[in-house]
Amino acid sequence: MKFRGPIFFSIALVALFIGISAYLPTPNNAQKEAILIQRLLGGLSQLHYKPVDIDDTFSEKAFDLYIDRLDSGKRWLTQEDIEKLKAYRTKIDDEADQGTYEFMDLSLELLEKGIAKSKTYYEELVNNPVDLNSDKVIELDGEKKQFAKNDEELKAYWAEMVQFEMITELADKIKSQEEGTEELKDKSRDQLLDEAREDVLEDYEAWYKRLKKRKRSDYLSIYLNALTNIYDPHTSYYAPKDKETFDIRMSGRLEGIGAQLSSDGDNTVITRIIPGGPSWKGKELEEKDIITKVAQKDAEAVVITGMRLDDVVQLIRGKKGTEVKLTIKKVDGTVKDIVIVRDVVELEESFAKSVILDSPEKVNNIGYIKLPQFYADFSRRNGRSCAKDIAIELEKLKAKNVNGIILDLRNNGGGSLRDVQRMSGFFIEEGPIVQVKARDHSPEILEDNDPKVQYDGPLIVMVNSFSASASEILAAALQDYGRAVIVGSNATFGKGTVQRFIDLDQGFRGDSDITPLGDLKLTIQKFYRINGGSTQLRGVTPDVVLPDRYHYFELGERENEYAMEWSEIKPVKYHQTVSSLDKLDKIKAASAERVKNNASFQKVLEQAKYVKERSDKTSQPLNLEQYQADRKKAIAKSDEYEDIFPTIESMTVKNLEVDLDAINIDEAKAEENKKWLEGMNKDIYIDEALSIMKDMIEKDN
Repeated sequence: MKFRGPIFFSIALVALFIGISAYLPTPNNAQKEAILIQRLLGGLSQLHYKPVDIDDTFSEKAFDLYIDRLDSGKRWLTQEDIEKLKAYRTKIDDEADQGTYEFMDLSLELLEKGIAKSKTYYEELVNNPVDLNSDKVIELDGEKKQFAKNDEELKAYWAEMVQFEMITELADKIKSQEEGTEELKDKSRDQLLDEAREDVLEDYEAWYKRLKKRKRSDYLSIYLNALTNIYDPHTSYYAPKDKETFDIRMSGRLEGIGAQLSSDGDNTVITRIIPGGPSWKGKELEEKDIITKVAQKDAEAVVITGMRLDDVVQLIRGKKGTEVKLTIKKVDGTVKDIVIVRDVVELEESFAKSVILDSPEKVNNIGYIKLPQFYADFSRRNGRSCAKDIAIELEKLKAKNVNGIILDLRNNGGGSLRDVQRMSGFFIEEGPIVQVKARDHSPEILEDNDPKVQYDGPLIVMVNSFSASASEILAAALQDYGRAVIVGSNATFGKGTVQRFIDLDQGFRGDSDITPLGDLKLTIQKFYRINGGSTQLRGVTPDVVLPDRYHYFELGERENEYAMEWSEIKPVKYHQTVSSLDKLDKIKAASAERVKNNASFQKVLEQAKYVKERSDKTSQPLNLEQYQADRKKAIAKSDEYEDIFPTIESMTVKNLEVDLDAINIDEAKAEENKKWLEGMNKDIYIDEALSIMKDMIEKDN
């Protein structure tokens, strides 16, 4: 009998977790944390694509990864602290087996002491005289620094950091004064320095308030993910609130009041009202309102001033049809209570949308589809999915008799494997799309079994270095079939692995003393192109490479520690007769020549080189004049690239008529759409894609 992936993994995990939970006593918090780590590592050993031995080597790797994440800037811990922690360097595996956290507990004790010490440092140092003529430099990249040997050396580092902050603030004020800022025009250098001192102290106080709001659960997630990431970068522990956020992002749908929040000091501020949501319909809640209290129906109000933003969000979110009462302070100082009935809110910016592009000098009536992510709502039967939405957008564009279609997957980090399988099939008759291989299993071929071709015309797929996972599957499949021209940066992200979420609460049957534990997202499969190659690490190399500001960077999966290796398997047979790209070499050559002669693209290359140089320069002078001179050069260089993307007058971007009613339902939504169209009108990559489309159409005739 052959076990299918999802069924097999679910059965295996339920059996594993029921076996564990059957012998567990009612836990206190320590016991709950013990259960959590044992479940995580037990599930990984059973189900991960490439399990690792939980031994001393694993422990050493986890130690280094955790310490790096706990104090990446090397601001709080000293080498003396690290030496104390090293006693556990090879014991993390043993602690995990026993479900204990002595190492993490000690690290947090030392971190808390380090943060408290550093607070006294900056409070003292910010009032000390500042040497504006120092010949020292400060290293700002934590990876290039060593931990301070002791408290004395740590304080010396803080002295440098405070001095650097003072210099940057002072330089800003001098520049504002030179530009004629009214409140600064008559102030002396000493007065400006005093103001800079106050600003630096205020910034530090705000930072340390945020640090104080951190909970043990935040550090627990850091610790557990240091363990899971030894397996691979995409195997992670998700605390319950993090899983909820992930689900919202994947589905583009939540149940709540339809408002976006942000923190401003101790205040929670409304930053956006989402069109169509309950707050938008009620017309009482407005941007810049401050929420001071939250109450559930008929319950006592909770004062949220000073509360962490994610905790506020948890109070305000809730099931459709339930009431929440917000106490609001308006901009004019008035205070009022607002009752909002929660409802389903759809985040439109997550969903596919299309427009028509015209460029009379090149080609007219080209359909353009933007797909921000491969979303799917798995929580509902027949929930919204990107494959369904793309099918709708294709039909809308076909009704306009478009001459070609550009599918934009730039910055699309992936998502639903099922949807990319289906969507790729929209452009071919039928056949394999991707190969998926589980541990100790033969590859499974995921196919398009629908002979219907939803769109058979000229097709371009746009990608960049941040197009990952499902985006790479679609781009690779259509490239292998010769069905589309892939256009983008040097290579896509390079994530060639498949993850699945495992509910760690399985087997507990509603034991509220234990649950919720959260979820484990683990890598269970690798995917391969139909030509046998993997996208892992290497990504997809576009047919037409266009320079961008990251042209000289190594981005994507290549940057991650413990990334899985590149590999290949046997190719499968595939073919399509929808269209041919037999003159691809000429298309590539024509594009390369245009880029060479395009002033904007050449500016992009210059900027990319400059950005790389600036990125590599991680140290800064602790001398005011040197800092000012360096920043003046940087600003001048930045100004050179300010108008690098002028409006492309020869290109017009317009919405489809069938979309206008939904777009104009609200002023805010109409304004967002206007900004999107204006941004597209400055997009030289879309403009070049139109030139490539022109070449495709001409060469197909």
